[in-house]
Amino acid sequence: MDFDSDGVRLHYEVHGPERGSPLVVVHGFASDYRLNWVGTRWQEALTSAGFRVFGLDCRGHGHSDKPHDSAAYSIDVMATDVDRFLEHLEVPTAGYLGYSMGARIGLEVVLDFPARVRRAVLGGLGMSGALESADAIAESFLSGEPADDPVAQSFYRFASAQPTNDLKALAACIKGLQPVPDASRLSKIQTPILIAVGERDDLARDAPELVELIPSSRLFTIPGRDHMGAVPAREFKKATIDFLSAE
Repeated sequence: MDFDSDGVRLHYEVHGPERGSPLVVVHGFASDYRLNWVGTRWQEALTSAGFRVFGLDCRGHGHSDKPHDSAAYSIDVMATDVDRFLEHLEVPTAGYLGYSMGARIGLEVVLDFPARVRRAVLGGLGMSGALESADAIAESFLSGEPADDPVAQSFYRFASAQPTNDLKALAACIKGLQPVPDASRLSKIQTPILIAVGERDDLARDAPELVELIPSSRLFTIPGRDHMGAVPAREFKKATIDFLSAE
């Protein structure tokens, strides 16, 4: 299914019991809903736990439109996509689960539209993450060659392997997602947030600093996992379901 977000067509899927607890699920950079959440058995775990899953393909990703202008990917624009998504679904408030880029978008949704999110799980999220390598990532995507930066190399290999990816759109996206969140805004958050990161996740190594800045958040460490390997972890799924199911 698709909906229009200010002229950009966004693709989405709906799964789970019709009267289940509504949950918006947003993927990471260079991924999409199916790659991030279906093959890793998240969809199965969430729907079995009674959630009504609304899975979004972000702009520039999956089966959604892919603009080549970095301004189309500013973090406030991508957060507004989620607000419009819930408006389209006629769901006033929902839980939120996002990983990496999806977590950064979720944090902005909590900041800009706090009434939309009941509770949020933000996985693979630190203060800056891959944005530290944004220029190198964009350059490698535009040139078609891996960069010297190891983070850029990793994302280039991952993005190039997905047939639906448009590397020019993804280059615009990684540039547009900057800057990192402002500490003074984070201190005002009241929404309950679980920040879940892999024990070996170098992209989210400063997650404890982020938790310190958000008074309503707490940290969950996924044992033995790095950034890419954390997603399918059973411990991550259990902690997420327990947190989102709490009153």
